[in-house]
Amino acid sequence: MLDDPIIRNSLITVKKLLVQFPAVVLVGARQIGKTTLAKELIGQLGREAIYLDLELPSDRAQLQNPELFLKQHQDKCVILDEVQREKALFPILRSLIDQHRVPARFILLGSASPELIRDSSETLAGRVAYHQMYPFSLQEVGADLHDKLWFRGGFPNSFLANDDEQALLWRGSFVRSYLERDLPMLGLNANPVTLRRLWEIIAYQNGQLLNISTIAKSIGLSAPTVRHYLDFMEAAFLIYLVKPYHTNGKKRLVKSPIVYVLDTGILHSLLDIKSYDKLLGHPIVGASFENYVLNQLLTKVDASQIYFYRTADGTEMDFVITEGGKPAISIEVKLSSTPSTTKSFTTAKQDLETPKNYIVAPVLRGYPLTEDVQVVSVAELMELV
Repeated sequence: MLDDPIIRNSLITVKKLLVQFPAVVLVGARQIGKTTLAKELIGQLGREAIYLDLELPSDRAQLQNPELFLKQHQDKCVILDEVQREKALFPILRSLIDQHRVPARFILLGSASPELIRDSSETLAGRVAYHQMYPFSLQEVGADLHDKLWFRGGFPNSFLANDDEQALLWRGSFVRSYLERDLPMLGLNANPVTLRRLWEIIAYQNGQLLNISTIAKSIGLSAPTVRHYLDFMEAAFLIYLVKPYHTNGKKRLVKSPIVYVLDTGILHSLLDIKSYDKLLGHPIVGASFENYVLNQLLTKVDASQIYFYRTADGTEMDFVITEGGKPAISIEVKLSSTPSTTKSFTTAKQDLETPKNYIVAPVLRGYPLTEDVQVVSVAELMELV
């Protein structure tokens, strides 16, 4: 356990959004820390707040007449947790905001993407700001806990568990809960056993090009069905797809996305990797480290700016970060204490014409490798992007 509480970076971001917008929607996987963050905000808003958990029948009962209830508390900040359970609220929220438009009137917490909670993105357009929470980042927990964060992942209950065994038990329960309860609640009607097989296949293919046809054959489902399942899993923040960056050059480029499990702790649980030492000896270790770097990037860089680059002849770059639609940073991930450049890396860097180029490796301190390439640790990368 940590001696001091972890201050989430999202706290600062959400406070800024609440100064401007009548409603802020905080999304992210279940048990990522949204409720804890919202309750921390209550004491910092400078006004009274009401918290309702829409999974509790007693709290839902207070919204039998939502318009009347919310009007009575229009001078307060109303926090609605698991808002995807009550989509009928969104039109009412829009009307109430239009009648009394003040900042920080509502904080809505959801365990699904805005695309899955489609009513909110359509109904509250222009009235709401969205912010996605991710698992703990290295900047939040401290660089000295790098190995622990990589192995256990950044879900608070896993990372803060008393030991690795308790952390593993929590992650196993988390996986079962999502398969048996949460995904069906979001509208995915599928056999939990089949979904687990799918999730495990994704874990084994972590960091590889997504091949839906191959996955469909191995499970015995149609490709459209697998695509539907994966869309739901992505919308529920269980997997993440990194899209390829397409240049205007004449090279033939890969068009399929690369698939990752969103959290390395969940990845290791799905693969039954029970200790850090077992992870270091597992064939997935390189892809896991790459996944870990992606986890960190997502906490600092907008997801829409993160790509990979790969040509049909095998030239590739693990991550490309764009600015204004143009490649700005090239990142290659190598699980080596003495990394070096390769022909593939050099060619990709030249194709992309990126002014900043990094090789991320498990080193204590970064150093220049060439005039335009620098080796950096994960912690150093987070200071540079």
